[in-house]
Amino acid sequence: MAGAMRTATAPPTLDVRADFPILKREINGHRLVYLDSASTSQKPEAVIAALDDYYRHHNANIHRGVYPLAQEADALFEGARKRIAGFTGAPVRSTIFTRNVTEAINLVAYSWGRTTLRPGDTVLITEMEHHSNIVPWQLATQATGAELRYLEIDDAGTLSLDQLERELERGDVRLVALTHVSNVLGTINPVAEVVARAHAAGALVLIDGAQAVPQMPVDFAAIGADFYAWTGHKALGPTGVGVLNADAALLDSMPPFLAGGDMIASVEAQHSTWNELPWKFEAGTSMIAQVVGLGAAVDYLGALEMERVRAHEHELVAYTLEQLAATGGVKVYGPASADDRGGVVSFSVAGIHPHDVAELLGRENVCVRASHHCAQPLMARLGVPATARASFAPYNVRADVDALVEAVRGAQRVFA
Repeated sequence: MAGAMRTATAPPTLDVRADFPILKREINGHRLVYLDSASTSQKPEAVIAALDDYYRHHNANIHRGVYPLAQEADALFEGARKRIAGFTGAPVRSTIFTRNVTEAINLVAYSWGRTTLRPGDTVLITEMEHHSNIVPWQLATQATGAELRYLEIDDAGTLSLDQLERELERGDVRLVALTHVSNVLGTINPVAEVVARAHAAGALVLIDGAQAVPQMPVDFAAIGADFYAWTGHKALGPTGVGVLNADAALLDSMPPFLAGGDMIASVEAQHSTWNELPWKFEAGTSMIAQVVGLGAAVDYLGALEMERVRAHEHELVAYTLEQLAATGGVKVYGPASADDRGGVVSFSVAGIHPHDVAELLGRENVCVRASHHCAQPLMARLGVPATARASFAPYNVRADVDALVEAVRGAQRVFA
């Protein structure tokens, strides 16, 4: 991929700002410079229109009614599922809708982890994980007597495949769970290689793709993971919908996560049987409008082409690294090259707490996040309580980077 990228001085390839109504806002005379897409993305007009159209013209419950309006809702929902599955190269039958990536990982931790793990087993995760890929495994291993171990990162924010191999050679790893792209460091992990090595050692693999799916082409089948979780609201879609792509045979063998309506085949007084996939794991009324909206979001991203999205964000990140490196007193965390990172740049400014950095940038309507980013073990590894973080999406342009850097330099002048 790196060889296909242009240099940091080449202009970005996309300018889709006109498709995002919120970017027309000004606050206190400043245009909106939104650099917090790793937290949640803005929504294009096409997604907003799809939500509006559903509620205005097709609103009905799904999988229940036989009247025309309900049939329209069914068609919109299941049609969106097919397009969403296709966007990541996953089978429709094993594309499960959840509320978010957190729920998707919890589904696996409860339904697979708590029924499969035993004392003497190990779940292997990494130091760069989001809390959503840490806490469920803490609870699952504590409940089953299994062990939780960590792959370390080096000072550049990358994993060691040699350490992975040593851990796998112990013979007790049942699951490797890792992020595809770090939400703090931007590190792009070699997930296909991790899957191949884990499978050779008899371990399953879960990948947190929350940051990857919005930023680059993702092919579930090519990666080969057993479980791949991602979320709609970071991928230009609505809040309230996540996706679990998984191996169908594994899902068939797992008990339901949530119980209630729509996930059953039959219910008797003392016994129930389960619906077929994917509905076995979708209890109750689904997030219908949100799925319709996510279908519109993947249509929009597909029309942009994810290779172009990746190239565009690569150029913006390279330019950001270039400009911050030319700004004294700024430390950037993660890989040195944009080739090795997604659309995320975390940094600290000497002598200024990250929260103060974000507050001062916010006065210029430059929106960055400052926190531990739901990755406290990683913050401990980095030796900081928090960082400031700029993160990019297709609607960002080079002028946003210029505004970021000028605002950082302004914050330095304030504290000087």
